[in-house]
Amino acid sequence: MALRAEHEIHGRRKSRNVGVGIALAVLIAIVFGLTVVKVQQLGAVQGFDHVVRPELIEAAE
Repeated sequence: MALRAEHEIHGRRKSRNVGVGIALAVLIAIVFGLTVVKVQQLGAVQGFDHVVRPELIEAAE
């Protein structure tokens, strides 16, 4: 009993998986690119921790 190496449905499924993989890679690249641009423009960003930070208070003139 000979087994065929690949059925035609496997070929369609493989091409669909490749398409989903490429779409996922593009989405990851966009998010990574936006993150890099944001960090370059703003520098190190501090998180919101409900504490008053003196460096954010403008000096009174």
